Amino acid sequence: MKTISSALISAALLSGLAGLAPASAMDAHTVLTPGDVKWGPGPASIPKGAQAAAVYGDPGKEGLFALRLKLPKGYHIPPHTHPRPELVTVLSGTLRLGEGATADQGKTKPLPAGSFFAMSPGMQHYVYADEETVLQLNTTGPWGLTYVNEKDDPRKTQ
Repeated sequence: MKTISSALISAALLSGLAGLAPASAMDAHTVLTPGDVKWGPGPASIPKGAQAAAVYGDPGKEGLFALRLKLPKGYHIPPHTHPRPELVTVLSGTLRLGEGATADQGKTKPLPAGSFFAMSPGMQHYVYADEETVLQLNTTGPWGLTYVNEKDDPRKTQ
């Protein structure tokens, strides 16, 4: 597994997530209704087709943030890791979570809306979306993603 330098990750995050943070993200009091969430393209570090919205904080900077990802039906993120712990809630749809360096949809656990999971830094995992699925990731930035197999990294094919 090849690790991408933190400078490269920061540059990719800043370009892929720029503009996602709401203006009031670091105010002491933030309230959003579903209609207030502004969706944009997903980060460059995940396959095309996903949408993203930073609902609190800035994933490209130090500090706490909450990022929502909207995955279309049939979407797949190959095996990867993150440098920091992640707390994930499935807000709608069904996500299939698998662990390990090789993706196998038959070995995933279906997680319907309302499900929660926490991942330790470096945990190898992959996901599939059975239907349009919305997740909320909570962690501290800057956010990063390293693919187990470099050939799976969509940033390498752009």
